[in-house]
This record gives sequence, C-alpha cells and structure tokens, in this order.
Amino acid sequence: MGEKIGPEGTGKSGRGEVWILPDALHLARRGADMFARAAQQSIALKGNFAVALSGGSTPRGMHRLLAQEPFVSGIPWDRTQLFWVDERLVPARDAASNYGAAEKDFLEHVPIPSGHIHPMPVETPPDEGARMYRRELKKSFKTKEGEPPLFDLICLGIGKDGHTGSLFPGQSSLDEREKWVLPVKGGTPYADRLTMTYPVLNNGKRILFLASGSEKAGIVGRVLQGRLSGLPAQRVRPVGGTVVWLLDKEAASLLEKGKQVHDT
Repeated sequence: MGEKIGPEGTGKSGRGEVWILPDALHLARRGADMFARAAQQSIALKGNFAVALSGGSTPRGMHRLLAQEPFVSGIPWDRTQLFWVDERLVPARDAASNYGAAEKDFLEHVPIPSGHIHPMPVETPPDEGARMYRRELKKSFKTKEGEPPLFDLICLGIGKDGHTGSLFPGQSSLDEREKWVLPVKGGTPYADRLTMTYPVLNNGKRILFLASGSEKAGIVGRVLQGRLSGLPAQRVRPVGGTVVWLLDKEAASLLEKGKQVHDT
C-alpha cells in the first residue's frame, strides 16, 4: 500500500509523482519493484538496461532486496549495465564507498557479468578520474559527439542541504553544461568525489528519488512544495523523462495531504 500525490506539479517543477510508503521497508520494496519493472521494460524494448546508482543509507534497503527472490531471477542481469551517479575517492573496502556498499549488499549475490559493472575510478587524481569515467560512458553508450548518455533509470537520494548525487549547493558543478562527470569536494564525510552532472541526469528516462527518516522531512517539504530556489535536487528535471519520489511517512511528514490518491 501507499499514498500517491500527483501527478500534479509535473513538468517544469520537476516534482513528478510522489509516493508515500508506510516505512523504510515498504519504500525499499517499492523501489526494488520499480527497478525490476524498468529493467524488464527496457530489455523488452531495446535488449538492454542501463542504470545509475547512488550511495547513502536509504537505497541500501532496496539494494539488499535485489539480492533476494523474486529479483535475483526476475531481473535479466546479463543484460543490465550498472554505473554510479557519484563516488567518494576512497577504496572499495572503505565504509564510505558507494560501490563497496553496493557490492556487499547485492552485486556479490546476483548473476551480473563483471564487465557490466562500471564503478567510478577512485585510485587516480580527481581530474583524471572524471576524464576516465566520461570516456567509459562514451564507450559504453556509443554516443555521438556532445550527446549525453541515455540512462533507463537513475536512482538518486537527497541530502539535508538539498544536494543530490554529489552536486552541492553553491558549487560551480551546478552550472556545468558539457562535461558529464566532474571532480568535486564536499559532503559528509568531506572528501574528494566524482559526480555526474545535469546533462546526464536530465537526459534520463526515469529518475527515482528515495528519501526516508524524519531528518529528511524539512528538505523534502522544501524541495517538493517550496518555490524553485535552485536547490540541486530541484534542478533535476529530465527533458523527456519522468520523476518519481518514494518517501516513507517520516520523510513525507511535512507535505500537505490535501491531494492524495490512495493506491492498494
């Protein structure tokens, strides 16, 4: 079960559909279902599925479910290509590694070919790592010059300051229009990072935001119901794609409830 707000507010606001789930477990289940459905639809349509993952604690519940049935056998992993939206420049075994967390949570437990996993380079200087990942995207997607990669699904979170991926408020990376991946520094822990930029995020077919916990309620309310103020998460507005927000009740506690549609 869940509550759906919208689709009022789609389009220029970037709000899209907002689903409110009872708790983090239900949120994780809905996210895994949407991941599987996107994979099956993409593969039926064009033979492959390209997804970009984010880090943080919220998506880990979804990732752990992907390592269980029905998702292990229900997702065509041999036709799935996995990339990362952002990464801290730390070793994979470091607790702060987005790739390392995903590897532990589900990559070790699903039949995905190793060549289909594309972690961001973390053992090179940040500028070189960004160039390497831009080349990796160009090679994998066989894009034309200046044409950003087209992801079937991009999974995002949101920080208490409104950042998403590693696009932080006030940084020059928010204004990048050409380079698909940039080196940045910030966040918690404060560290060197690589992040995809809006030319990639806003070219996605499906954008899935996940947020849980009462500590996210303030920023979720501000992003979804406040005026457009340039917060990084508000600037994710895919030109030809859709945006879906999955929230648990705590994260959604400050949203207005006047236009909810119930779904069973």
